Amino acid sequence: MPETVSPTRMNLLQRKQQARIAGQGVDLLKRKRDALVADFFNIVRQSLAARERLTKAAGEAYILLALAKAWEGRESLEAAAMADRREVLVDIEVRNVWGTKIPEVAMKEVRRTLMGRGHNPATTSARTVESAANFEEVVAAILEVAATEIRLRKIGEEIKKTTRRVNALEQVVIPRLRGEIRFITAVLEQRAREDVFRLKRIKQKLEARARESS
Repeated sequence: MPETVSPTRMNLLQRKQQARIAGQGVDLLKRKRDALVADFFNIVRQSLAARERLTKAAGEAYILLALAKAWEGRESLEAAAMADRREVLVDIEVRNVWGTKIPEVAMKEVRRTLMGRGHNPATTSARTVESAANFEEVVAAILEVAATEIRLRKIGEEIKKTTRRVNALEQVVIPRLRGEIRFITAVLEQRAREDVFRLKRIKQKLEARARESS
């Protein structure tokens, strides 16, 4: 390292400025990481709650589906399901957290009325209606879980990236700059001592000549 650094005062000032900027960068990156970690654990709690709701909704929905199938028959349920087919739309917005773009999935309402599902009230049994409603709850829970998983993955990736940058600055860049600062400072101090020594020798020679000529 020292062999590649020219020990000049200009380089010393540059290295000190770079070290100061690197230190400020570490501080900002750590604050960013702390904010992301806090957001991460907040979303983890939301994700766990969403998974619990999904597990509960799915359990209830499949029990009711089995009962409806036993009473109404497979064909009747398949006909009701075909009438109920549709696309589920979501809106994705981007939230900025310390310069990191975090996707936010906004879910549209998936729960509908009997007529909204395209079912005929006169021919659709109560079990089929209830089963459809339960599976709409499952869909809503799935979307909620997906939304939290997307955010967790993005924030987790950003936390890893930020940690790598902090480590690179703290363990590589800043130690290298400090080493170069020590090297340049030592060389400049040695040169200053040599200059003082030379000046003293010159002064002594001048004084000796002055005494000889007098």
